[in-house]
Amino acid sequence: MNIDDLEWQSRRLGGVSPRLVTMLVEQGEVELLVQAASERGEWFCAQAAARELSRAGEVERALNVLEPFIEAGWNRARWEKAEILLEAGRVQQALDVVRPDKEGLASEWVCHDFAELLAKAGRLNEAIIVLTPHLDREWILSTLVELTEGQGCDEQVLELIAPRAERARSARGEERWSFHPSNAQDLQAQVLERAGRADEAVRMLGADIAAGHFLVQNTLIAYAELLRRHGRLEELRVLGTGERAGETLAYYTRALEDEGQADVAESALRRFIATAEYPDRFRWPLIELLGRQDRIEEAVEVGRPTFDYHDACLFEGIIHLLHEAGRPDDALALLDERSAEFVEEHSSWFSSNRIWLLGEAGRHEEALAYAETLAPDTYGLTVSKAWIMEEMGRLEEALMLLRADTELRPSEVAELLIRHGRATEAIAGMPSLAEQHAASRRRDAAVHADRGPNDPPF
Repeated sequence: MNIDDLEWQSRRLGGVSPRLVTMLVEQGEVELLVQAASERGEWFCAQAAARELSRAGEVERALNVLEPFIEAGWNRARWEKAEILLEAGRVQQALDVVRPDKEGLASEWVCHDFAELLAKAGRLNEAIIVLTPHLDREWILSTLVELTEGQGCDEQVLELIAPRAERARSARGEERWSFHPSNAQDLQAQVLERAGRADEAVRMLGADIAAGHFLVQNTLIAYAELLRRHGRLEELRVLGTGERAGETLAYYTRALEDEGQADVAESALRRFIATAEYPDRFRWPLIELLGRQDRIEEAVEVGRPTFDYHDACLFEGIIHLLHEAGRPDDALALLDERSAEFVEEHSSWFSSNRIWLLGEAGRHEEALAYAETLAPDTYGLTVSKAWIMEEMGRLEEALMLLRADTELRPSEVAELLIRHGRATEAIAGMPSLAEQHAASRRRDAAVHADRGPNDPPF
């Protein structure tokens, strides 16, 4: 077992990937996961096998699956062991396995993980103490709020958030645009709300928005969502139709729809599309509203003016809306209306979506015939063709096609085999973790060799 290989697997999701592991778990292939962990050193297999064995009450066997990885120095295996011990009720043993030293306590990542374990163990005060030195990091402050929800300590959490929220309020006026934690005001309102003080949260956050005392758009969105949750339609109307309409009108119109006023919501969106300086930002909320009312043709027409844009293009969204409505043929017709310039500019996207929609429409032979007209090196072509063959029941041909493409990841073949109940064959046919890592290094080296001296780094 090689740490470099494990780090590569974790970073690149190589080897037997989490997606393949999930498929194996869903098919009840726990023993195959255990075997792959033991014989191939596959970390994702070991992780899933240990969890499944633990859930089945086979705690010692779960720990044995992890032990070789722990002995190899793979730190993530120690944390998995701690989780299993905790679930088994061996709390002190679990905490001792991963208890951070002084160096670990200086790491926000280690403290985050240890705090989560402490909270699961019912030691919330200790978890808060571990997190406190790192609360100026947005994600750690969010973790504090998440771990303490429903635990009866909202006042304590508010005391920790309050000074940071005050500093955030003044940061914009002082032009400290890189202030952290920039989410302190949002989280303060969230904790006030869950503590039963929603009116106070609305007043506080509303005053911040009105005065411009906030740094990031997320604070504005948090206020709009807060108003919507509590049915504060008038405040939401003022917000959603004022100078912040671009970011918040959609929240106001969705609240109107929730209150049975979809016609008012539609009118507001159409008015902004007709009169706003940048109208296209209001098109998608209207498309979604029309879609919920099964007014698909109207939704398509709302999006149509953007279809040839280089940015803010809603074409892909419309394609998926038609597909979700069970109308792949209509989506295909819309796709085929695109100009030659559009097709050339979006060639890979266009071809893969056309094959997909033909397949979804049951037009498999047509899909394969179209695929044959494309350049062999078209991105994703092999996988798309194999999917069509699979849909037609031509499994062996699909497998042969995938195996012949040396540029594909071996997981493509394995996934197809697993879907058809051939899990053992799928794993046995995959290169080892070390072989895949070596192949990845060769690909990276080849890409690096092709890059010019002035190209940006990876």
